[in-house]
Amino acid sequence: MKYILNKKYWAPIAFLGMMVFSMLFTACDNNDSNGKAITISRVFLEDVNSTVPDREVSFARLGQTLRIEGSGFTGLRKVYINGYSTYFNVVFVSDNSMLINVSADTPTIDADASVRNTIRFVNDSNENIFAFEIRSSNPVIDRISNTLPNPGETITVYGTGLTEVSKVTFPGNIDVTNGITSDPDGEFFTVKVPNGISDNGGSIFVQSSNGGAYSPAYFNFKKGVLINFDGQGQHGYWGTSTSMIQPGDLESVVLGTGNTSQGKYVPHHPARLPAFDTKVRQSEVWTAGTGVDNWRTQLTPYIPANTPLDKVALQFDIYVPDAWKDSGYLKMCMVNNFNGGEWTGAVYNYIPWLVDGKSVAFQTTGWTTVTIPLNKFYAWSKEAFTFETVLAYREAQTYQNFGIYFENSDVKMKDVLGTASEVEFPAKATAVKVYTDNWRIVSLNTPVANDFP
Repeated sequence: MKYILNKKYWAPIAFLGMMVFSMLFTACDNNDSNGKAITISRVFLEDVNSTVPDREVSFARLGQTLRIEGSGFTGLRKVYINGYSTYFNVVFVSDNSMLINVSADTPTIDADASVRNTIRFVNDSNENIFAFEIRSSNPVIDRISNTLPNPGETITVYGTGLTEVSKVTFPGNIDVTNGITSDPDGEFFTVKVPNGISDNGGSIFVQSSNGGAYSPAYFNFKKGVLINFDGQGQHGYWGTSTSMIQPGDLESVVLGTGNTSQGKYVPHHPARLPAFDTKVRQSEVWTAGTGVDNWRTQLTPYIPANTPLDKVALQFDIYVPDAWKDSGYLKMCMVNNFNGGEWTGAVYNYIPWLVDGKSVAFQTTGWTTVTIPLNKFYAWSKEAFTFETVLAYREAQTYQNFGIYFENSDVKMKDVLGTASEVEFPAKATAVKVYTDNWRIVSLNTPVANDFP
């Protein structure tokens, strides 16, 4: 059987082949040191997967391979990158060029200031310290403490590699360079939210010592708000059921520290009700539904119907002033077609106190954002679907209200995991206070921060 190499790989493979052949032909035994002066002229990044496999660069990341041009490499004894003695193969060293891999063990922000962002070349008689920036792996933003905050409030951005953040660009190209506090380990940073952010929302972009990173495109996405109980979206309610959240149940007293409430919000345990006993559907709150809610018209100009469902999410802001654990959860209902207690269908049960199979107290000092990808809803969790699946499902229903129940029934790990388990958390009476606001649908698409646009 014949195998034909894809043409797109010919150029980089041919280039690397010629380079290795050249080095094999010209390389000398480095034990034969002549101790000449060492000069560095240019540094190139070697990346066969790039459209530019041999690119001149001014920085490199851990794990990357560099080709260094200069003179006097014959007889090279040691190379120190950020003070770390870095292995190199003399086979890939000629007098004017060498290959070296930046070890994953190379220190970056932990490197001593005297050697940070340097490559030191040493032979028997000379050395050259070359200024060259070394970065860790690309930074990543995992989540944002509040994606719909008030201007002037401080948010925390979590992720990896977020070291020495120098600038944050918010939707609408609003830059913040002052007042940014970075975690030394790069796991988070804090920043104050500026005025003037675009209501269309989008990603925030971060510049750090490790380079740039984008968040998912969900910051300040007010176009996706289904209901905020202050005029955007419409509250639906009917009948005289004790469990139904009526307009008179909504509250507006300012709550929270740091990120505070915004106008009216939902108390999922209304003041008129005693402690919840152990049953489903203790309280329920809905949007207006059929004839009013139109997700396709509202959302698809910003989130196309063919978007993979793992890239679309429900977000809402939550405030829990006292410890919540052991019992109770919020059921997200895609339509008004459930009786409570379901662990299947177009619903999702949000249990913030259940962590790795254990009950852990959940509490917030201010309002924080919850993000639930729509492919976590049980009906769509087993296969790959698009946003169109959800839109069509809602449009086919008689009652198109989106709603949230507070339920207080037993939590069984076999239901949570979808696999066999004997572990369960029996429900108990609870008077926990849980508040939500700003229910919205957002995009989880995340732009790629390219080192070399």
